[in-house]
Amino acid sequence: MLIRIATAECFTHGKIATEIHAFSRGYPLSFNWRLVNSRYQLSLIAGLFIPTLSGVNTVLGCAPLNPVANLHDIKVYDQDQDLIMAEIMAKSVKRITGADIGIGTTAGIGKGGIAISYHDKCVKFSSECDANLLFDSYPVIQKRQQSGIIKTLEMLEKILEQEFSPGI
Repeated sequence: MLIRIATAECFTHGKIATEIHAFSRGYPLSFNWRLVNSRYQLSLIAGLFIPTLSGVNTVLGCAPLNPVANLHDIKVYDQDQDLIMAEIMAKSVKRITGADIGIGTTAGIGKGGIAISYHDKCVKFSSECDANLLFDSYPVIQKRQQSGIIKTLEMLEKILEQEFSPGI
């Protein structure tokens, strides 16, 4: 069974999509996948980097939440808004691409929001690192990004094993 995945990423800069694609082609990059690649036929059908309000509106075709701050069209949300917006992005990218799984990420102030939409379900969670896009240094922002990428890929593995295992 081919499992099609699409991402709409902000704070993870398309790195989740890149890692999924590399794994699906047999050359994982930096994530230590536990899955056996031959058991899962994954296909990354879209990997979108969408940090802006206009991108959410025009590319994903949905109205973004009103942000706490707007940095030259870059959306900055608080923690609660990030979780809501990540879900909107995950569901939208899944819908517009016809993917089996949609992933959305966004982070402004807090640990960020990550959502994985599949079947009629959506799982939301955050990175392990707190950061503020408005004031924190690059190393702090990068630490949050890396945490978000790892947590997303770990959750994706769990969802694949529980909901998409061959033979289910």
